[in-house]
Amino acid sequence: MNAQDGIEPFEGDDRQYSPTRLSGWLQEVNGPDRIRPEQHTRAQLADLSPRALLIYNDNRAVWHANIGPIDTPQLLDLHEELNEIVESNRQDGDKTKPAALLDAYPGLGKSTAVRAYGRKLFREKITLRGETAPSGDRRVPVIYIALSGNTQIRGLNAAICRFYGLPVTGDADTLAERAVDAVLSMRTAVFIIDDIHFLAGANTNSVRMSNQLKYLANVFPVTLVYVGVGVQQRGILSEGFSGKKNELAQFGRRTTPLTLLPFQIDDEEGRQQWQVLLKTIEKKLILAEKYPGMLARDLSDYLYARSTGHFASLMALINRGCLRAIRSGHERLDKDLMDQVKNDVAAEESRKELEAAMKAGLLTSRPGQSPKPGRKTA
Repeated sequence: MNAQDGIEPFEGDDRQYSPTRLSGWLQEVNGPDRIRPEQHTRAQLADLSPRALLIYNDNRAVWHANIGPIDTPQLLDLHEELNEIVESNRQDGDKTKPAALLDAYPGLGKSTAVRAYGRKLFREKITLRGETAPSGDRRVPVIYIALSGNTQIRGLNAAICRFYGLPVTGDADTLAERAVDAVLSMRTAVFIIDDIHFLAGANTNSVRMSNQLKYLANVFPVTLVYVGVGVQQRGILSEGFSGKKNELAQFGRRTTPLTLLPFQIDDEEGRQQWQVLLKTIEKKLILAEKYPGMLARDLSDYLYARSTGHFASLMALINRGCLRAIRSGHERLDKDLMDQVKNDVAAEESRKELEAAMKAGLLTSRPGQSPKPGRKTA
């Protein structure tokens, strides 16, 4: 079908961009909110033409795939901690600004949470200081880059240049000079560097990794926000205070560790937070047979067991469940349908143990229903 047939092409609301490029980052920061699809009943679905139904279902698919970020207590606490570090870093250029390191397990939404903070900060700075820097260039208060496996210093500098759209030819020092000029002319104040554990040497040599990060702090007059997995386990923050590893000692003194925790249901407060999350997600779903309590009441324990309280695992499971519910015509989420949906390996490996504990009454995600005494923490 095309315009020649008298039918207007439908591209959908997929937004293809890379936030590690300035053009893509600007699209993420300034892109309009998605328009929520209308909630239709089964009768209204039946009244749609075949093409109208295809368009409606396509809109629902992209909507469900992009739910979030959701202002969970964990996300709000992280944003407050980041804001305290970033906004207090008003030191002049001759002083090294303290950095932040968000170090947490995979699947908790670290990247999503930090980029959400970066978007908010970017908008606030533009509102306060304007879109144009004193140099006449576009003001870019925050940048986002992500590292790949075995990144060296030159590769790190190249990633920064690539973000700004600068040439990536030359050695590490040439690239650094080029990037610093962009930072100063565009008044960049914050670097978000994701997947920092991919720095070369990170798996075997904490001193080498520390030296690379120290180099960044010394060269770029910005607040560095690192995001990674298992970085502290390599001793990069805790070693070196005896004086034997001076590089580690300096980096540890200049870096504040942060984390993002999975949802816990060991106490009533945690169970309440889990319920609020499920209710919030439920309201955002566009399914003809959706009903109050579909997630928070009828699937609470089930979803916790299958996601282990990890936000990314939960959202992948719900997104795929909604797609299956739409394509099958089921138009609701229930255990029978969700059992057909595959999820990530880590979540599935923990599923049986959690389900067994819940079946035995040793664990519950429901507020007001205390588990049997003597249960082990999941």
